[in-house]
Amino acid sequence: MFIEPSINREKKGWIEVVCGSMFSGKTEELIRRLKRAIIANKSVEIFKPEIDVRYDKNEVVSHDRNSIRSTPVSHSENILLLADGVEVVGIDEAQFFDMELISVCEKLAKRGTRVIVAGLDMDFLGKPFGPMPQLLSIADYITKVHAICIPCGDIALHSFRKVSNDKTVMLGEMESYEPRCRKCFEEGMKAQKK
Repeated sequence: MFIEPSINREKKGWIEVVCGSMFSGKTEELIRRLKRAIIANKSVEIFKPEIDVRYDKNEVVSHDRNSIRSTPVSHSENILLLADGVEVVGIDEAQFFDMELISVCEKLAKRGTRVIVAGLDMDFLGKPFGPMPQLLSIADYITKVHAICIPCGDIALHSFRKVSNDKTVMLGEMESYEPRCRKCFEEGMKAQKK
C-alpha cells in the first residue's frame, strides 16, 4: 500500500525588496510581481504612502504609466490591519513610510505573507533613506535596479536633485530629478555647492 508523504502546508512568508534610484524601474518591477501573484490567484493588497499623489491618489503608477489599484495609508501600522489574511502584500515608495514599516513587514512575513517592498535606497544627498536600510538588512531577497545616467549614459544609482530644496522628502519627476552614476552625481553635488 502506498502512503503519500505528509506535505508541510504551513504558509511561509518572506520579504522581497526592490530598490534603486529614481527612474530605475522599481515600481514597474513591483507591479510586475504583483500582477503575476494575481494571475496565480493569490489574495493581493497594495499599499502606498498617503503623501504620494503624483500620478494618482489611489493607484500605484510607474513612470511608464503601468498601474495597479492600491490603498493609500498615513501610517505603516494601518497595513497590518488592512492586510489581515492576505497572501501577498505590495508596498510602494517605502522610503516615505515611518520606521514602524520594518516591524510591520516582519510581522506580515511571520504570518506567512509574501511582502514585496519597493523604494529608493538613497535620498538626494546619497544617504540611506528612511526605513530602507533596515528593510534591506532583513530582506530574504533583494533586487537592485538601475537607471541610465542622464549626463554620460552609464549605469545610474543616484537620484540627483536638479532644483534647490533642502527638504529630504520632495515629490517630483524629471523636472526635479535625474538619475546619475557615482561620478556625475559627485560632479553635480560639487557644482551646486559653488
